[in-house]
Amino acid sequence: MAELAQLARTIRGAASRVRRPSAHLRYMAFLSYSHKDSDTATWLHEELEEFRVPQRLVGKLTEQGPVPRRLAPIFRDRHELAAASDLGEEIEAALGGSRFLIVLCSPAAAKSRWIDKEIACFKRLHRDDRVLAAIIEGEPFASNIPGREDEECFPPALRTHFDRLGRPTSQPAEPIAADLREEGDGRRMGLLKLAAGMMGVGLDELVQREAQRRHRRLYAITAASVAGMLFASGLAYTAIEARDEARDQRREAEGLIGFMLGDLREKLEPLGRLDVLDSVGGRALAYYEKQDKSDLSDESLAQRSRALTLMGEMAFTRGDLDRALRLYREAMASTGEAVRRDPDKPQNLFDHAQNVFWTGYVDYQRGSLDKAATAFQEYRRLADRMIALAPNEPRYQLERIYADTNLGTVLADQRKYRAAAAAFQASLEPVEALVAKHPDNRDYQTQLVDTLAWLADEREFSGQLDEALAHRRRQLGLLAQQWRSDEGNTTIKRIELTARRALARLLAQRGDLAGALDQSRQASAVVDWLTKTEPANTEWLQAGANANFDRADIELASNRIAEAQPVIESACATTSQLVAMDRSVARWRTDMQLRCLDLKSRSALLSGQSADATGLAQQALALARTIPNPVERGLRIASAERNLGDALASGGNREAARGAYERALAAWPRNIEEQPREMASRAILLARLGRRDESNELAGRLASIGYRHPSLRHDRQQ
Repeated sequence: MAELAQLARTIRGAASRVRRPSAHLRYMAFLSYSHKDSDTATWLHEELEEFRVPQRLVGKLTEQGPVPRRLAPIFRDRHELAAASDLGEEIEAALGGSRFLIVLCSPAAAKSRWIDKEIACFKRLHRDDRVLAAIIEGEPFASNIPGREDEECFPPALRTHFDRLGRPTSQPAEPIAADLREEGDGRRMGLLKLAAGMMGVGLDELVQREAQRRHRRLYAITAASVAGMLFASGLAYTAIEARDEARDQRREAEGLIGFMLGDLREKLEPLGRLDVLDSVGGRALAYYEKQDKSDLSDESLAQRSRALTLMGEMAFTRGDLDRALRLYREAMASTGEAVRRDPDKPQNLFDHAQNVFWTGYVDYQRGSLDKAATAFQEYRRLADRMIALAPNEPRYQLERIYADTNLGTVLADQRKYRAAAAAFQASLEPVEALVAKHPDNRDYQTQLVDTLAWLADEREFSGQLDEALAHRRRQLGLLAQQWRSDEGNTTIKRIELTARRALARLLAQRGDLAGALDQSRQASAVVDWLTKTEPANTEWLQAGANANFDRADIELASNRIAEAQPVIESACATTSQLVAMDRSVARWRTDMQLRCLDLKSRSALLSGQSADATGLAQQALALARTIPNPVERGLRIASAERNLGDALASGGNREAARGAYERALAAWPRNIEEQPREMASRAILLARLGRRDESNELAGRLASIGYRHPSLRHDRQQ
């Protein structure tokens, strides 16, 4: 498609004048879509062009006029536009010459201003009820729900009612919509809904036609089968022999596929070889694409779903979340069907649970915590059902531990630290029991290490620093044991990276900057090792950038400005690389970019460059204001305002600096569970404003839990 969003010119005249539609409607419909949805557009274009209108309906008078013989032609600019000097006029002419407008609705379409202009132009020339929506991704009217704006799939003009004169009104529109998603109408039923809308007939009339067509086809097949029975019986022996040979070949091929998706995958994953794993999933899918899906056994369908899940994981790891989500949803449709057929088979529940988790994890990465929590709760329900059916299977017990951990992470992100710690503590006992019973099981050992990590974080965030340190040191001890028996395992190194980052952060809070710096440097060394192994792994890139941000923070706290600056530049460059891959990941787009700006601003201030520090703090402030979560938004604004105030004070503008400090304190969220580091920041802000009693009270509370970060004493004295 010559993508409309890339046109250099607007649709000329659409915003400034009302035009009458052409008396000759050349096209049955104009298909409007985003280039990201071109595959679906190609399918829909072909289906509509080839759609056979039932003979009994042709000529029938409906509200849309006489029913035509065909639903063609459909305007799609890649096929219809001639080489012309003014593409805008051609598009507008095509809109005026089309009886209907079909909009493929997705978040990408909702953000396209060109699609919005096409809809507005069409509504000026025609009636609202001649606009048909086909949902392929996202949710209608999600923009009305706080925190879910990015899921909106309807462009603004589609949601707006236009009056008889083609003028937009304040009244919301209720577009006629078909849902092409598997969980909605599905492609076939969605196509019939669109066709019925274009013809002005009831959907049941077309559905009835479809049923009659299937019956006629079955009758013809039956008749042909009876007629061929005698001939087939003459070839029976040869056919049976060929069938047996084909069955043996299929059994051998599917055995190899099973090995690739099972044992081989387990051997490759610790090596971090995304290219080989991608190839495994691709080869498995290629094999099943050549098979008739209706002939596949339940096990073959299950293996196909596992291949889709693997491909989804690889796309996720490379930062292509849109493709990953499509693959997970396709896999989830298959595993969901398997569960429907046999709801008491634990393996079916296990396979389905993996896809439920991954779809929820994509939502988690994009900052949609409520949607993630819903998916993780369903994952927990499936785990409970597995255990009920097979109570002695440790693998299913591990699934429930995973589920508790997932829900704990959501609670932590919602700043419910004590509730999160309780969830992690609840999962620690069963996983320790599994490790004691199966000391050589690597999965159980890894989960114990992970559970200790999450529990340590929540102990840290709720102010129990000594317990957090103990958990982290135990975790690193277990990792060292694992590494001695399995050198080269990337999973162990990835967990070690997180553990050393956290230990460095804890040591800094206890006042041991030298120990913190040593742990931070060891974390940076792990980053180098991981990224050399697999440079395209976005999970490692994200963890590596954050490790370098942590190191730079400690270097600055130690007044080692020259050492901090190249580390900051490296982490910021990685952040830009991740954002370029996928802007939908909230952690990359906001959290990491804010850390970059914060550290750059502080580094500039310590170097005596107050003007640069001011500009960077202002950039951070603008970005912080875009965060949808009100608590996180308030904390980020407060941090940026404090940096701005420090920069202004350094430049001699004390009055403006005080204004920034006051705004920072005003932005600070009320009635939240503060982490010790956040409490320290508030104490510093109060000191900046001369509110010494309040600042001292907070400092005393921090001292009682062993918080002795040097910046608290230093910054409160400034």
